[in-house]
Amino acid sequence: MMLIEETAIADTALPVDQFKAHLRLGTGFAEGSVQDEVLKGFLRAAIAAIEARTSKVLIEREFSWSVNVWRDQSGEVLPVAPVSRVESVTLVDADGVQTSMEADAYRVEKDSQRPRLRPKGTSLPKIAKGGSVRIVFTAGMAVDWGNLPADLGQAVLLLAAHYYEYRDETALGAGCMPFGVTSLIQRYRTVRFGAGVAQ
Repeated sequence: MMLIEETAIADTALPVDQFKAHLRLGTGFAEGSVQDEVLKGFLRAAIAAIEARTSKVLIEREFSWSVNVWRDQSGEVLPVAPVSRVESVTLVDADGVQTSMEADAYRVEKDSQRPRLRPKGTSLPKIAKGGSVRIVFTAGMAVDWGNLPADLGQAVLLLAAHYYEYRDETALGAGCMPFGVTSLIQRYRTVRFGAGVAQ
């Protein structure tokens, strides 16, 4: 399976000025925007890290997801949440021939943790041996920064500030995340049951 981010977060959607205020950077200087590109990089890195920890997309954008076999033909759990709509479902055979499913053959079962692609009938169509299915969908908790839940916005700023302050640090362990960030994102993490599988 492969998840691809088809559209990136626009620069204008990043809270650069808010991040500058959080860092208490000086204002009113002629070179006030000289660090903007660096700050955008830290914000993007923080958003990506929080999305990876929570399996939640913060700012709405389009993704495509390809799988070679359905895990459950009665409803396939999508890899991230929340999903607002599925744009297309395309079956690809072993020779690369593509067949688009009709939009009225499936629906999105919206869920804040585990959204599913459900068939309108009894089961999703069979994937040919050596083939795959490509699902294009839109996901995100907010269309812009201002509509993001306040705790997630604060978590992004805290983590981006951590990256900024320790940008030359190479001794931190893999997966290191400040406690304040982990406590803010904890309630958004997907709860898993059994042998690592959530139902």
